[in-house]
Amino acid sequence: MDSPIDLERALDVAREAVAAAGAAALAHLRRGVIVETKPDLTPVTAADRAAEDEIVGVIREAFPDHAILGEEGGARGTGTARWIVDPIDGTRGFARGGTMWGPMVSLEVAGEIVVGAFALPAQGCSYWAARGHGAWRDGTRLAVSGIAALADATLSLGELRRLASHPGIQSLIGRAASIRSYGDLAGCAMVLDGRAEVWIEGGVQIWDLAAPSILITEAGGRFTDWRGTPSFATGYAIASNSIVHDLVLSALAPPA
Repeated sequence: MDSPIDLERALDVAREAVAAAGAAALAHLRRGVIVETKPDLTPVTAADRAAEDEIVGVIREAFPDHAILGEEGGARGTGTARWIVDPIDGTRGFARGGTMWGPMVSLEVAGEIVVGAFALPAQGCSYWAARGHGAWRDGTRLAVSGIAALADATLSLGELRRLASHPGIQSLIGRAASIRSYGDLAGCAMVLDGRAEVWIEGGVQIWDLAAPSILITEAGGRFTDWRGTPSFATGYAIASNSIVHDLVLSALAPPA
């Protein structure tokens, strides 16, 4: 980009985009949802497509020259500014009338996430963050917990089928005070709300992790992949209150 990104404007767009997507998804939910299966065997609904269309429309109106990468629509455009979009994270739960689902939107500039937002429409709440501006839930500034001992910590896990067989995960399950498994968006929200000390995910896509990466760091936490690199691109993530992060990294480290 020839000129710097206006972060406040970009954040407003991200918040508007997840609000529009959430409203579209709720409208479909009221009418009834038919689930299809994509070639990669993951579920998709007409609501996913409609929600992504809403997000893309909001972004295009504000930033017509920006690139967009969406879970359903793929890559659109090129450039150093790219929006990363997951229209409904937690489609299975959404289709069954659950509450742990929602849209996620982030803005990446020259490889760095600078804005992120997501919503839990069925719960009526939304989360947002911009680089250097903190993380917020419905106007309340967020801060991760101060719990330092793993024995006192709550561990939030992503998809158990991808994680439960890992010996490091098994070790952490045995050492933590309690375990929860609500998926990507809701699992991240637990750390942001101070109700969990660490969220672990693996084997997912960049649109599942891009927005959480900035929300966690702006709330005072730490976000890395399983090797300790501050990256969301590998599809493997540890998001924590920062205090317990090194303990989790040690548990997940590959054998020497």
